[in-house]
Amino acid sequence: MKIPAASSAPRNPIVTLRGVCKLFDTGVVALDGLTLDVRPGEFVSLLGPSGCGKSTVLRLIAGLTQPTRGQIEWLQRTQPAGHAVGFVFQEPTLMPWATVRANVILPLKLQGLAATAQPRVEAALARVGLTAFADSYPRELSGGMKMRASIARALVTEPGLLLMDEPFAALDEITRFRLNNDLLALWQSLGKTVVFVTHSVFESVYLSQRVLVMTPRPGRICNELSIDAPYPRDERFRTSGTYVEYCRQVSETLSRALAEAP
Repeated sequence: MKIPAASSAPRNPIVTLRGVCKLFDTGVVALDGLTLDVRPGEFVSLLGPSGCGKSTVLRLIAGLTQPTRGQIEWLQRTQPAGHAVGFVFQEPTLMPWATVRANVILPLKLQGLAATAQPRVEAALARVGLTAFADSYPRELSGGMKMRASIARALVTEPGLLLMDEPFAALDEITRFRLNNDLLALWQSLGKTVVFVTHSVFESVYLSQRVLVMTPRPGRICNELSIDAPYPRDERFRTSGTYVEYCRQVSETLSRALAEAP
């Protein structure tokens, strides 16, 4: 199996944000002059303080909102169809009256593909380890299992780009570590491109090839750090001097961004 590497040859970005500004109707300027390239197959994290516009960046990429100024450019010149982008939100947002299987099949039903969806649903459930819980209801699942179901729902459309908005923030540390490991295994096996939003320096370093540090609102990318550590990563990496040093560098970069804020 070929493992993605931060040192691989440069590739054309699949999506580029150029000088993007986002002004909300309330008058809040969420983003101003943000520039970002996302390259195929990479795992990149957006790191920054609350309210800096990280989630807004994901929503812009997903086409859920439009920039006030600036450009969003796709490799194929047009934004891909909705099923080409998967979105995992901060909360699992599962339908409480539906089983796990019914929640996962929903995006395919909305696309009119329910008749042929079953193999894809079963494959998505297997990838996140929920085959045995396919007929369970959300109220019967732990927090980590609910998030697995949400990830399966995003994967069932077979997206090339997976956007993840702090999916593990509300989980306990043990569950979060386990899901970090599972997410990396999925990324390596499926070859997806992942843009991951987090508040955690430690999580960003553990998961990512690149960490993009954002300024406080109005948000922009103020620095980029490459995490040039091999995959697969495991507990040995978490306890290594290399990991500690990368965490120190990212933490110092984030502190500088906060100190330079107006």
